[in-house]
Amino acid sequence: MTDTPNDPKASGWYGEKYSANLKKRHKSERLFRRLGLSAILIALGLLGILLFSIVGKGYTAFIQTYITLDITFSESVIDKDGTRDPVKMRSASYGNLVRDALRKEFPEVTQRRDLRALFGLVSKDATQQLRKMIAADPSLIGKTIPVRMLASDDVDMFEKGYISRDVVQDDRRVKDNELEWLDALQADGAISTHFNTRFFTGGDSREPEMAGIWGAMVGSFYTLIVTFLISFPIGVMSAIYLEEFAPKNKLTDIIEVNINNLAAVPSIVFGLLGLAIFLNVAHLPRSAPLVGGMTLALMTLPTIIIASRAAIRAVPDSIRQAALGLGASPQQAAFHHILPLAMPGILTGTIIGLSQALGETAPLLMIGMVAFIADIPGGVFDPATVMPVQIFLWADSPERAFVEKTSGAIMVLLGFLIFMNAIAVVLRKKFERRW
Repeated sequence: MTDTPNDPKASGWYGEKYSANLKKRHKSERLFRRLGLSAILIALGLLGILLFSIVGKGYTAFIQTYITLDITFSESVIDKDGTRDPVKMRSASYGNLVRDALRKEFPEVTQRRDLRALFGLVSKDATQQLRKMIAADPSLIGKTIPVRMLASDDVDMFEKGYISRDVVQDDRRVKDNELEWLDALQADGAISTHFNTRFFTGGDSREPEMAGIWGAMVGSFYTLIVTFLISFPIGVMSAIYLEEFAPKNKLTDIIEVNINNLAAVPSIVFGLLGLAIFLNVAHLPRSAPLVGGMTLALMTLPTIIIASRAAIRAVPDSIRQAALGLGASPQQAAFHHILPLAMPGILTGTIIGLSQALGETAPLLMIGMVAFIADIPGGVFDPATVMPVQIFLWADSPERAFVEKTSGAIMVLLGFLIFMNAIAVVLRKKFERRW
């Protein structure tokens, strides 16, 4: 036998070479931890910069500037004949009422160019507002009352500080004479800012101060409903068949590989597919939520199938065998036992897939949902747009006021995405089973 030394240091376990190697390993581990922590901090920092930029530019979209003027609802302008005919009153020139109020406020303004600038302080929405007031209450005719009306986008940007009076007049959209008028209105208490309800209740508009996201939100809702109604049942049934009933052969292997590959296909490819099939072949209405939902359903299907299969696979085989042993058919075991237990995971994957669909733009651009839609869609067949496309359209607009609208819409969209993902997390935590 070979004698072994009693001293452990003689065996090499506590020698200098071992100590050097141990120090090197500890150093490498500390370096790896620092690199990982640095990566997380960099990611959080960049995310913070992005969110700070979006919020810094977009929070002002939730407030709006208004100008209050004493409007005289002159009968000679609204109803010359005194018949109170709704058709004639609706076609009256309500813009003259706004112009008369501004002339009365600033009688010294007489030049045509100055008058045009003076009338431009108030939004074009003022005429529609006065028309609706008379339609709702004809007794206002002949009265003079203060009316709070939307200010123009330039006035709104000036009041919010995006246009500085320190800039030379040639480089400033609000000229010196307009500044004097605004100062006078401010001194009279005629200029005020309030929560911008129109941003959440109005549709798109060429005028920034009149633009809202309600039309895009309704379009997104209809599109997601169609996406869910198509992708959820097909995706779940496909997952059940592949996991419970499909034979294990080359054909099913090819199907599984293609499903996994479809989950990584660029979204614009699905837009091209929707354009070719749903518009060019089926001749479905362009820019409709029906077509958008069907296109997004194609894109969402692989995600739902993969998530559903994982949830079904997580159910212990003992439950399946117990059901079959008690006389249940394979179909009854799948639908009465396995599917209810896998449903929390299936719903989580579905919500994540729908969240991805909510933020998609490229497929919807291909099927024509990039058109300017001012009306609120009333169904899945009406022309509509969605939130990401609305953001894309506003980001391409040259007006400075659309910058805050774009950032504000991004904030709303991020809020919806965070809400939907939070629901997925809550469902997973609440119904999660540990086998």
